[in-house]
Amino acid sequence: MANIIAQDPVGMEQLRAARTLGLSDWCIAAGFVRNRVWDHLHGIFPPRPPADIDVLYYDADDLSKETEARYEAQLGALLPGLPWQVRNQARMHVWKGLPPHKSTPDAMTHWLETVTAVGVRLEADDSLTVIAPLGVDDLVNLCCRPTVFGRTQRGDYERRIAQKRWRELWPKVRFLD
Repeated sequence: MANIIAQDPVGMEQLRAARTLGLSDWCIAAGFVRNRVWDHLHGIFPPRPPADIDVLYYDADDLSKETEARYEAQLGALLPGLPWQVRNQARMHVWKGLPPHKSTPDAMTHWLETVTAVGVRLEADDSLTVIAPLGVDDLVNLCCRPTVFGRTQRGDYERRIAQKRWRELWPKVRFLD
């Protein structure tokens, strides 16, 4: 899976930009990874651009939205015009009514579907680290299923799939319970 990202010069440029922020426990996740992998497995080249570029990090000492906005502005200055979304996973539990998350991977386990809970980080030596607390099997095997948390939010899960048109965009994906 990492090799698909590594072969994408646009994605690698975006990872290099995110790396300059020096964030703790960071990765770019969600559609950045999922869409590229599914496009690759569907023979779509180059991959379609994601609706947003989700940069995740974990900092329990600074939960301000202003800090996230500052990081987005920095990324926008490096690569203008891109849909950057920087989110501190240390505060994402609040709107879900959950106990505080312990890390970025822990927060990702509380997303709606397993195939979205996959991220990549570009290390200082230019190697890629995959962050996949629920594994990558569903992603690379074109299976979409709710996480344990997603099963408790079944309506949100179904609406999300419909609104994002995943069945139309990637017809080989199997949607499982």
